[in-house]
Amino acid sequence: MDYILLEKSALFRGLTAAEIEKLLGTVYCTLQSYGREETVFMAMEEAALTGVVLTGRIQARKLFPHGSQVDVSVLEPGDLLAPAAAFTQSRRYPCELVAMEPTEALLLRREELLRLFKADVRLAENYLCELASAAYALQQRLELFSYSGIAQKAAYYLLTRSQQTGKTTIPIPESVTRWALMMNVSRPSLHRELKKLEAQGLIGYKPPFIEILDAAGLQALLNTGKGR
Repeated sequence: MDYILLEKSALFRGLTAAEIEKLLGTVYCTLQSYGREETVFMAMEEAALTGVVLTGRIQARKLFPHGSQVDVSVLEPGDLLAPAAAFTQSRRYPCELVAMEPTEALLLRREELLRLFKADVRLAENYLCELASAAYALQQRLELFSYSGIAQKAAYYLLTRSQQTGKTTIPIPESVTRWALMMNVSRPSLHRELKKLEAQGLIGYKPPFIEILDAAGLQALLNTGKGR
């Protein structure tokens, strides 16, 4: 196992490769590989495992009975796998996790993770920090869906990312198609609204980036579009 990779992970943040190797030597954990489009965890499956993405990317998505899909998040190397599910009362995965490309993950059972927490409190602190960050991200997604207009949803996303990064040039997440899925809108509709925002001088639409040209104008758009 490459412990250098784990040094950069959310769970083992602040620990050296040597410390991580020693800790993992005290518990049972497994390395699991997944091919592209292979299911990692199924929605509503018993949440027996959690872990860390080592390489590749994993898509968390919610499928609905009527056939629609909402992309919840993309897990990158170092991210935790379904960190909250193993500690909920239901012990079920709320979303389906699917490998977007060849992926490798470190998997642990809940009991083994608790043993690690007892062995080094820094891991417990890191885990709680990730749970809090996930809860904050969910609040932002709920705020996003409070806007019914596609232009307002795009403006909210761009302004939020700008506040988080301190930059006015925002990368489009994956692609316009995937961004549309994240916001639960169609790609042609999102593309059309982005072109309108560009024509109004609010943004510069140059995939794979969007430049915020008039943040005040985007904010004014939000103030008139919430809940409509």
